Amino acid sequence: MIKFGTGGFRGIIGDDFIRSNLEMIALAMVQLLKQKHEEKSPVVIGYDRRFLSDLSARWIACVFAAAGIEVHLISHDAPTPMIMYQVKQENACFGLAITASHNPAEYNGVKVFTKGGQDASRPVTDEIEAQMAKLRPSEIKTLDYEEALSSGLIKEIDPQNDYIDSILKIIDTAAIKKGNLKILLDPMFGVSRTTLQTILLTCRCNVDVMHDRHDPLFGGRLPSPSIKTLGHLSQRVVQDKYDLGIATDGDADRIGLIDQNGAFIHPNDILVLLYYYLHEFKGWKGAVVRNVATTHCLDRILGRSGRTRPYTRERRHLCRRAAD
Repeated sequence: MIKFGTGGFRGIIGDDFIRSNLEMIALAMVQLLKQKHEEKSPVVIGYDRRFLSDLSARWIACVFAAAGIEVHLISHDAPTPMIMYQVKQENACFGLAITASHNPAEYNGVKVFTKGGQDASRPVTDEIEAQMAKLRPSEIKTLDYEEALSSGLIKEIDPQNDYIDSILKIIDTAAIKKGNLKILLDPMFGVSRTTLQTILLTCRCNVDVMHDRHDPLFGGRLPSPSIKTLGHLSQRVVQDKYDLGIATDGDADRIGLIDQNGAFIHPNDILVLLYYYLHEFKGWKGAVVRNVATTHCLDRILGRSGRTRPYTRERRHLCRRAAD
Protein backbone atom coordinates (compact mmCIF):
# COMPACT_ATOMS: atom_id res chain seq x y z
CA MET A 1 0.00 0.00 0.00
CA ILE A 2 1.15 3.53 -0.83
CA LYS A 3 0.96 5.79 2.22
CA PHE A 4 1.05 9.57 2.33
CA GLY A 5 2.76 11.41 5.16
CA THR A 6 2.84 15.09 6.07
CA GLY A 7 5.06 15.81 3.06
CA GLY A 8 3.28 13.57 0.56
CA PHE A 9 4.29 10.12 -0.67
CA ARG A 10 7.98 9.25 -0.59
CA GLY A 11 9.69 6.01 -1.46
CA ILE A 12 13.01 4.50 -2.45
CA ILE A 13 13.55 4.63 -6.22
CA GLY A 14 13.03 1.16 -7.71
CA ASP A 15 11.27 -0.08 -4.56
CA ASP A 16 8.11 1.91 -3.72
CA PHE A 17 8.84 4.73 -6.15
CA ILE A 18 8.09 2.91 -9.42
CA ARG A 19 6.06 3.76 -12.51
CA SER A 20 3.08 1.55 -11.67
CA ASN A 21 2.68 3.10 -8.22
CA LEU A 22 2.86 6.62 -9.65
CA GLU A 23 0.24 5.75 -12.25
CA MET A 24 -1.98 4.32 -9.51
CA ILE A 25 -1.76 7.62 -7.62
CA ALA A 26 -2.73 9.46 -10.79
CA LEU A 27 -5.64 7.09 -11.50
CA ALA A 28 -6.95 7.49 -7.93
CA MET A 29 -6.87 11.27 -8.37
CA VAL A 30 -8.66 10.93 -11.71
CA GLN A 31 -11.45 9.02 -9.96
CA LEU A 32 -11.71 11.66 -7.23
CA LEU A 33 -11.93 14.48 -9.78
CA LYS A 34 -14.75 12.68 -11.54
CA GLN A 35 -16.58 11.98 -8.28
CA LYS A 36 -16.35 15.67 -7.38
CA HIS A 37 -17.33 16.67 -10.94
CA GLU A 38 -14.06 18.59 -11.24
CA GLU A 39 -12.71 16.79 -14.30
CA LYS A 40 -12.79 20.05 -16.29
CA SER A 41 -10.30 21.59 -13.88
CA PRO A 42 -6.68 21.40 -15.14
CA VAL A 43 -4.07 19.54 -13.12
CA VAL A 44 -0.74 21.34 -12.64
CA ILE A 45 2.38 19.17 -12.49
CA GLY A 46 5.99 20.14 -11.81
CA TYR A 47 9.17 18.34 -10.86
CA ASP A 48 12.61 18.84 -9.31
CA ARG A 49 16.08 17.64 -10.38
CA ARG A 50 16.04 14.21 -8.74
CA PHE A 51 16.62 11.02 -10.67
CA LEU A 52 13.47 10.13 -12.69
CA SER A 53 11.55 13.26 -11.64
CA ASP A 54 11.08 14.54 -15.19
CA LEU A 55 10.02 11.14 -16.56
CA SER A 56 7.75 10.53 -13.58
CA ALA A 57 5.95 13.82 -14.22
CA ARG A 58 5.26 12.65 -17.77
CA TRP A 59 4.06 9.20 -16.66
CA ILE A 60 1.58 10.78 -14.29
CA ALA A 61 0.49 13.40 -16.82
CA CYS A 62 -0.28 10.71 -19.40
CA VAL A 63 -2.70 8.95 -17.04
CA PHE A 64 -4.68 12.16 -16.52
CA ALA A 65 -4.59 12.79 -20.29
CA ALA A 66 -5.92 9.30 -21.03
CA ALA A 67 -8.91 10.15 -18.83
CA GLY A 68 -9.52 13.36 -20.77
CA ILE A 69 -8.27 15.62 -17.99
CA GLU A 70 -6.09 18.53 -19.12
CA VAL A 71 -2.62 18.71 -17.65
CA HIS A 72 -0.46 21.82 -17.42
CA LEU A 73 3.09 20.49 -17.09
CA ILE A 74 5.82 22.95 -16.16
CA SER A 75 8.38 22.60 -18.94
CA HIS A 76 11.51 22.56 -16.77
CA ASP A 77 12.53 21.67 -13.24
CA ALA A 78 10.82 24.05 -10.81
CA PRO A 79 10.78 25.00 -7.12
CA THR A 80 7.85 23.56 -5.23
CA PRO A 81 6.59 27.07 -4.30
CA MET A 82 6.33 27.89 -8.02
CA ILE A 83 4.14 24.82 -8.57
CA MET A 84 1.94 25.84 -5.62
CA TYR A 85 1.74 29.36 -7.05
CA GLN A 86 0.55 28.05 -10.41
CA VAL A 87 -2.08 25.81 -8.79
CA LYS A 88 -3.48 28.92 -7.09
CA GLN A 89 -3.29 31.05 -10.24
CA GLU A 90 -5.23 28.51 -12.28
CA ASN A 91 -7.68 27.67 -9.50
CA ALA A 92 -6.75 24.06 -10.19
CA CYS A 93 -8.40 21.36 -8.12
CA PHE A 94 -5.13 19.41 -7.88
CA GLY A 95 -1.43 20.00 -8.38
CA LEU A 96 1.51 17.66 -8.00
CA ALA A 97 5.23 18.08 -7.43
CA ILE A 98 7.53 15.17 -8.19
CA THR A 99 10.08 15.51 -5.40
CA ALA A 100 11.32 13.92 -2.20
CA SER A 101 12.18 17.36 -0.85
CA HIS A 102 15.17 17.16 1.53
CA ASN A 103 15.36 13.35 1.70
CA PRO A 104 18.45 11.37 0.62
CA ALA A 105 19.18 10.90 -3.08
CA GLU A 106 17.82 7.33 -3.23
CA TYR A 107 14.32 8.68 -2.51
CA ASN A 108 11.77 10.36 -4.72
CA GLY A 109 8.13 11.14 -4.13
CA VAL A 110 4.94 13.04 -4.88
CA LYS A 111 3.54 16.09 -3.12
CA VAL A 112 -0.15 16.83 -3.72
CA PHE A 113 -1.65 20.33 -3.63
CA THR A 114 -5.27 21.44 -3.59
CA LYS A 115 -7.10 24.64 -4.52
CA GLY A 116 -5.33 27.78 -3.42
CA GLY A 117 -1.96 26.09 -3.80
CA GLN A 118 -2.19 24.46 -0.38
CA ASP A 119 -0.61 21.22 0.77
CA ALA A 120 -3.19 18.45 0.60
CA SER A 121 -4.76 17.91 4.01
CA ARG A 122 -4.88 14.53 5.72
CA PRO A 123 -8.53 13.94 4.70
CA VAL A 124 -7.58 14.51 1.04
CA THR A 125 -4.63 12.10 1.11
CA ASP A 126 -6.80 9.60 2.99
CA GLU A 127 -9.27 9.83 0.10
CA ILE A 128 -6.49 9.18 -2.41
CA GLU A 129 -5.26 6.17 -0.43
CA ALA A 130 -8.80 4.78 -0.09
CA GLN A 131 -9.39 5.19 -3.81
CA MET A 132 -6.12 3.41 -4.64
CA ALA A 133 -7.15 0.48 -2.46
CA LYS A 134 -10.14 -0.07 -4.75
CA LEU A 135 -8.12 -0.04 -7.96
CA ARG A 136 -6.18 -2.69 -9.84
CA PRO A 137 -3.13 -2.07 -12.04
CA SER A 138 -5.06 -3.49 -15.02
CA GLU A 139 -7.37 -0.44 -14.83
CA ILE A 140 -4.53 1.98 -15.63
CA LYS A 141 -4.87 3.63 -19.00
CA THR A 142 -2.21 5.90 -20.40
CA LEU A 143 -1.72 8.04 -23.49
CA ASP A 144 1.45 8.53 -25.52
CA TYR A 145 3.09 11.76 -24.38
CA GLU A 146 3.59 13.25 -27.85
CA GLU A 147 0.03 12.34 -28.79
CA ALA A 148 -1.26 14.03 -25.62
CA LEU A 149 0.77 17.13 -26.47
CA SER A 150 -0.54 17.35 -30.01
CA SER A 151 -4.13 16.87 -28.84
CA GLY A 152 -3.80 19.62 -26.23
CA LEU A 153 -4.55 17.31 -23.31
CA ILE A 154 -1.04 18.06 -22.03
CA LYS A 155 0.23 21.63 -22.31
CA GLU A 156 3.78 22.56 -21.42
CA ILE A 157 3.82 25.85 -19.54
CA ASP A 158 6.45 28.15 -18.03
CA PRO A 159 5.12 30.30 -15.15
CA GLN A 160 8.61 31.32 -14.03
CA ASN A 161 8.43 35.01 -15.00
CA ASP A 162 4.98 35.47 -13.45
CA TYR A 163 6.13 33.70 -10.28
CA ILE A 164 9.23 35.88 -9.96
CA ASP A 165 7.22 39.05 -10.65
CA SER A 166 4.70 38.10 -7.96
CA ILE A 167 7.53 37.97 -5.42
CA LEU A 168 9.15 41.21 -6.56
CA LYS A 169 5.80 42.99 -6.11
CA ILE A 170 5.65 42.24 -2.40
CA ILE A 171 9.25 42.93 -1.32
CA ASP A 172 10.94 46.28 -0.80
CA THR A 173 13.35 46.13 -3.73
CA ALA A 174 14.43 49.77 -3.23
CA ALA A 175 15.58 49.08 0.34
CA ILE A 176 17.48 45.96 -0.74
CA LYS A 177 19.19 47.88 -3.55
CA LYS A 178 20.54 50.39 -1.03
CA GLY A 179 22.24 47.58 0.87
CA ASN A 180 24.57 46.70 -2.03
CA LEU A 181 24.66 43.18 -0.60
CA LYS A 182 27.18 40.52 -1.51
CA ILE A 183 25.43 37.15 -1.31
CA LEU A 184 26.54 33.54 -1.78
CA LEU A 185 23.75 31.24 -2.91
CA ASP A 186 23.84 27.46 -2.36
CA PRO A 187 20.95 25.63 -4.10
CA MET A 188 22.40 22.35 -2.76
CA PHE A 189 22.23 20.95 -6.33
CA GLY A 190 18.50 21.66 -6.31
CA VAL A 191 16.13 23.93 -8.24
CA SER A 192 16.34 27.39 -6.68
CA ARG A 193 19.20 28.95 -8.63
CA THR A 194 17.33 30.55 -11.54
CA THR A 195 14.44 32.00 -9.57
CA LEU A 196 16.28 33.09 -6.43
CA GLN A 197 19.31 34.42 -8.29
CA THR A 198 17.05 36.42 -10.63
CA ILE A 199 15.23 37.98 -7.68
CA LEU A 200 18.49 38.89 -5.93
CA LEU A 201 20.07 40.31 -9.08
CA THR A 202 16.95 42.38 -9.75
CA CYS A 203 17.49 43.84 -6.28
CA ARG A 204 21.05 44.72 -7.38
CA CYS A 205 22.71 42.21 -5.08
CA ASN A 206 26.11 40.85 -6.03
CA VAL A 207 25.45 37.12 -6.27
CA ASP A 208 27.75 34.13 -6.56
CA VAL A 209 26.49 30.56 -6.71
CA MET A 210 27.94 27.27 -5.51
CA HIS A 211 26.72 23.66 -5.86
CA ASP A 212 24.44 24.54 -8.77
CA ARG A 213 25.19 21.83 -11.32
CA HIS A 214 22.67 19.06 -12.00
CA ASP A 215 23.67 16.25 -9.66
CA PRO A 216 20.94 13.72 -8.68
CA LEU A 217 23.26 12.52 -5.90
CA PHE A 218 23.39 16.02 -4.36
CA GLY A 219 27.16 15.91 -4.02
CA GLY A 220 26.88 12.91 -1.71
CA ARG A 221 25.17 14.83 1.08
CA LEU A 222 21.64 15.39 2.35
CA PRO A 223 19.98 18.24 0.38
CA SER A 224 18.69 19.88 3.55
CA PRO A 225 19.98 23.26 4.80
CA SER A 226 21.10 22.75 8.39
CA ILE A 227 24.04 23.52 10.61
CA LYS A 228 25.44 20.06 9.73
CA THR A 229 25.23 20.46 5.95
CA LEU A 230 26.22 24.11 5.43
CA GLY A 231 29.81 24.01 6.70
CA HIS A 232 31.26 24.75 3.26
CA LEU A 233 28.86 27.66 2.73
CA SER A 234 29.78 29.06 6.14
CA GLN A 235 33.51 28.87 5.38
CA ARG A 236 33.08 30.58 2.02
CA VAL A 237 30.97 33.39 3.48
CA VAL A 238 33.67 34.26 6.02
CA GLN A 239 36.63 33.64 3.72
CA ASP A 240 35.32 35.78 0.85
CA LYS A 241 33.55 38.35 3.05
CA TYR A 242 29.96 37.87 1.95
CA ASP A 243 27.15 39.68 3.74
CA LEU A 244 24.91 36.63 3.66
CA GLY A 245 24.82 32.98 2.65
CA ILE A 246 21.52 31.50 1.46
CA ALA A 247 20.85 27.78 1.02
CA THR A 248 17.72 25.94 -0.09
CA ASP A 249 16.79 22.27 -0.02
CA GLY A 250 16.29 20.02 -3.05
CA ASP A 251 12.90 21.43 -4.05
CA ALA A 252 13.50 24.92 -2.62
CA ASP A 253 10.76 25.08 0.00
CA ARG A 254 13.20 25.12 2.93
CA ILE A 255 15.82 27.77 3.60
CA GLY A 256 18.99 28.10 5.64
CA LEU A 257 20.86 31.34 6.27
CA ILE A 258 24.50 32.01 7.18
CA ASP A 259 25.35 35.45 8.58
CA GLN A 260 28.49 37.44 7.76
CA ASN A 261 30.32 35.80 10.67
CA GLY A 262 29.62 32.29 9.39
CA ALA A 263 26.94 31.54 11.99
CA PHE A 264 23.92 29.43 11.03
CA ILE A 265 20.61 31.23 11.54
CA HIS A 266 18.04 28.64 12.59
CA PRO A 267 14.66 28.74 10.78
CA ASN A 268 12.97 29.46 14.11
CA ASP A 269 15.18 32.54 14.46
CA ILE A 270 14.22 33.54 10.91
CA LEU A 271 10.54 33.38 11.92
CA VAL A 272 11.20 35.62 14.91
CA LEU A 273 13.08 38.14 12.76
CA LEU A 274 10.29 38.09 10.17
CA TYR A 275 7.60 38.66 12.77
CA TYR A 276 9.56 41.47 14.41
CA TYR A 277 10.06 43.14 11.02
CA LEU A 278 6.42 42.81 10.00
CA HIS A 279 5.18 44.08 13.37
CA GLU A 280 7.65 46.90 14.04
CA PHE A 281 8.48 48.15 10.55
CA LYS A 282 5.53 47.15 8.36
CA GLY A 283 2.91 47.85 11.01
CA TRP A 284 1.14 44.52 10.69
CA LYS A 285 -0.94 43.98 13.85
CA GLY A 286 -2.88 40.84 13.02
CA ALA A 287 -2.97 37.54 14.87
CA VAL A 288 -0.25 34.90 14.51
CA VAL A 289 -0.77 31.18 13.99
CA ARG A 290 2.07 28.73 14.50
CA ASN A 291 2.35 24.98 14.80
CA VAL A 292 3.50 23.18 17.94
CA ALA A 293 7.04 22.71 16.60
CA THR A 294 7.61 26.44 16.10
CA THR A 295 9.65 28.55 18.53
CA HIS A 296 7.96 29.90 21.65
CA CYS A 297 9.99 33.09 21.23
CA LEU A 298 7.07 34.27 19.13
CA ASP A 299 4.88 34.04 22.22
CA ARG A 300 7.27 36.24 24.20
CA ILE A 301 7.50 38.85 21.46
CA LEU A 302 3.72 38.96 21.22
CA GLY A 303 3.52 39.38 24.98
CA ARG A 304 5.87 42.36 24.88
CA SER A 305 3.81 43.96 22.13
CA GLY A 306 0.64 43.64 24.20
CA ARG A 307 -0.90 40.93 22.06
CA THR A 308 -2.00 37.48 23.15
CA ARG A 309 0.17 34.50 22.35
CA PRO A 310 -0.17 32.83 18.94
CA TYR A 311 -2.76 30.20 18.20
CA THR A 312 -1.18 26.84 17.66
CA ARG A 313 -2.84 24.04 15.76
CA GLU A 314 -3.55 22.34 19.09
CA ARG A 315 -5.19 25.45 20.56
CA ARG A 316 -7.38 25.92 17.48
CA HIS A 317 -8.47 22.28 17.72
CA LEU A 318 -9.41 22.71 21.39
CA CYS A 319 -11.26 25.95 20.62
CA ARG A 320 -13.31 24.19 17.95
CA ARG A 321 -14.14 21.33 20.34
CA ALA A 322 -15.22 23.81 23.01
CA ALA A 323 -17.40 25.65 20.50
CA ASP A 324 -19.02 22.38 19.42
